[in-house]
Amino acid sequence: MSRSLLVTGAAGFIGANFVYHWSETYPEDTIVAFDALTYAGNRASLATLEAGKRAHFVHANICDAKAVAQAIEHFEVDTIVHFAAESHVDRSITGPDAFIETNIVGTHTLLAAARNAWLTGSGAPHRFHHVSTDEVFGSLSKEAPAFTEDLRYEPNSPYSASKAASDHLVRAYHHTYGLNVTTSNCSNNYGPFHFPEKLIPLCLTNILDGQPLPVYGDGSNIRDWLYVRDHARGIERVLVDGSVGETYNIGGNNEWANIDIVKLLCKMVNERFGTEPELAVRFPLSPAATGDAESLITYVEDRAGHDWRYAIDASKVERELGFAPAETFETGIAKTLDWYLANEDWWRPLLKRG
Repeated sequence: MSRSLLVTGAAGFIGANFVYHWSETYPEDTIVAFDALTYAGNRASLATLEAGKRAHFVHANICDAKAVAQAIEHFEVDTIVHFAAESHVDRSITGPDAFIETNIVGTHTLLAAARNAWLTGSGAPHRFHHVSTDEVFGSLSKEAPAFTEDLRYEPNSPYSASKAASDHLVRAYHHTYGLNVTTSNCSNNYGPFHFPEKLIPLCLTNILDGQPLPVYGDGSNIRDWLYVRDHARGIERVLVDGSVGETYNIGGNNEWANIDIVKLLCKMVNERFGTEPELAVRFPLSPAATGDAESLITYVEDRAGHDWRYAIDASKVERELGFAPAETFETGIAKTLDWYLANEDWWRPLLKRG
């Protein structure tokens, strides 16, 4: 039986990768790519899908109740996969209002539309899947066990607080109204189509352009990293076999200190320039041409309220749904570097160079 999926934030980093994965895995399904195209949403990320008529694009905001309701009705949507969110911690510190509006009000708008369409409307089988973050659990010490699904929420930034609130709304719509929901909390993603304000694409593009590599504090903050296509596969498992009302952690079992990530990327780009001389012609400002990308590392004042460590315990999704990442960090990061070198026409217009 085919599905009709409304994917919010489909032109964003994780949303676009999920849409590609789903269209390749379930070509008979209808995909509605719903996105407001804010700064982090890039319709060019969906160009191949649209050209092949494998997705219907709707340019609208999730806070627009009328647009959401019309899309659900017109495409007979039975599944919502909700990625759309403001997600950059620094931006949430300097401008939290947008995070409250999109992450809380927007999520509620979607839930209300889903309830109206599926519970008081068609009554058809349905699923509302909410994509959240490990940041809702707060910060871990070096010795602390990884986050589990039943850990108490302790968000520390306006971003994580807004995501925590949205998680609670999804839970409430299940327990109060009977909406069929699932939630996943993921660790840091990396891979193709990643907006270049985030650590890994920022470092890659800055190395290529000879720009500073800003590292907060001493760079000792630790994150768990998950290749984005593996995240898409994890969400697929939750949608297909996950239990309604349940939350699943999706992680990479792959903890790295920020400074070690930055130095690894420098080493990889140095090596690539050493084996591909044409890169020095394409990127003449890069010190990687002389094997000196690390000279760009610049330590900056630490972020306010910077969580020290995140780590995901993904044993539940592995035990109950049989999911485990297919990519190692070595294979995933190599694919990521390959993609950024091959797709300068995608990331170059997104940079704000003086």
